[in-house]
Amino acid sequence: LCNDAADQRTCLICGDRATGLHYGIISCEGCKGFFKRSICNKRVYRCSRDKNCEMSRKQRNRCQYCRLLKCLQMGMNRKAIREDGMPGGRNKSIGPVQITEEEIERIMTGQEFKEDAPEHTWGNNGDSDHSSPSNGASEGNQPSPASTLSSNRSVEMNGYTAALRDQYINTSMSTHYQLLPHLFSYAAQSGLLTPQPRSLYPQSHPLVLQLMAAEDLSPLSTPMLIEDGYKVTQVELFALLCRLADELLFRQISWIKKLPFFCELSIEDYTCLLSSTWQELILLSCLTIYSAQIFGDLADVTAKYTPSDDELQGFSEDGMEVMERLIYLFRKFHQLKISNEEYACMKAINFLNQDIRGLSNVSQLEQLNKRYWYVCQDYTEYKYPHQPKRFPEIMMCLPEIRCIAGKLVNVPLEQLPLLFKAVLHSCKSSLTSYRTGSSPCVTVSSGN
Repeated sequence: LCNDAADQRTCLICGDRATGLHYGIISCEGCKGFFKRSICNKRVYRCSRDKNCEMSRKQRNRCQYCRLLKCLQMGMNRKAIREDGMPGGRNKSIGPVQITEEEIERIMTGQEFKEDAPEHTWGNNGDSDHSSPSNGASEGNQPSPASTLSSNRSVEMNGYTAALRDQYINTSMSTHYQLLPHLFSYAAQSGLLTPQPRSLYPQSHPLVLQLMAAEDLSPLSTPMLIEDGYKVTQVELFALLCRLADELLFRQISWIKKLPFFCELSIEDYTCLLSSTWQELILLSCLTIYSAQIFGDLADVTAKYTPSDDELQGFSEDGMEVMERLIYLFRKFHQLKISNEEYACMKAINFLNQDIRGLSNVSQLEQLNKRYWYVCQDYTEYKYPHQPKRFPEIMMCLPEIRCIAGKLVNVPLEQLPLLFKAVLHSCKSSLTSYRTGSSPCVTVSSGN
């Protein structure tokens, strides 16, 4: 009888079969994961209707705003979520909470997150690591201790450590002056000093030019034009996505052969690196140099595809998480406006991942990775002297891309057309809302 009663418990949020007590209330795995991601990632959603959308197993993915609202109204306890975002609650004895309408409003509008948010974090919920000169991809995807902020890495005002500068520039620095960069770095970050324009280090400029020469910045040749009134089917959209992936993968293979360090590594290592990073490289290129076509032409094609009710109802939680992360990353890239030079450096850094298993020359990879890490930092600080936080923010995009690529393999192939339709529609709406000043709404629906 006890087992029967347990099996019949339903989620207080959507009515699906509950799997236990999560964050203080009885809920399903889907709503548990959604609540955790929303709070850890400090998400702010919008409802396009009257903030009273139906919550059921079939409808729960259509409005994230109303889903989070109901989680809070039913007593889900955000303080029961571990601060590091890892699995397991902070305290198993914590029960449901009743919070005031004012508190709920502060959470839903993001006001509470703005007051509590660390200055240099965005969208990191513990699923991914921070990039660092050693790629930061430690086992278990734990954050690397040498991550993000230059002040944590004994960084000079120009971005190089004294030790690396000796190796990279072959110019020694007197011991008496090695503490000065820390003082300047602190003063600049605290607003005491106005960042001053400076020149690139001599070795950085040719390395950036070499990376740029390896890039194919020409528009994608895959046709993405559809006649007015034509209805695109799921099969047709899937076939188009495959053709795009083929072209993008071919461009990555051609890129590898033009890299300035191509002769320094073995073909076996290049094969290993490409097989492990090709999805990440494609995602990065779609969000940067090819973004105009992807969020323009391809978005127009996906708008002509209308998913069936079965496709909408069967959209998985993995698909929802990938969708949310992609939209958030798109907005971050749109805010940063990554230059072609920064993109070329990011791509090389991401590709030269010495933590991938099966590599034969790890030490050489580590040296190459560090080289382009500091070249990217030097270029960014030279080009954008009044944006001292720009470089760490750019580097924090890389572990998020890796995380998305890792989770994308869990999304069933037949759900990819709906996933891309939802992502591109929301991102295109974001571009419009940025121009008009309104706030976009993230939904999965059958409408255009």
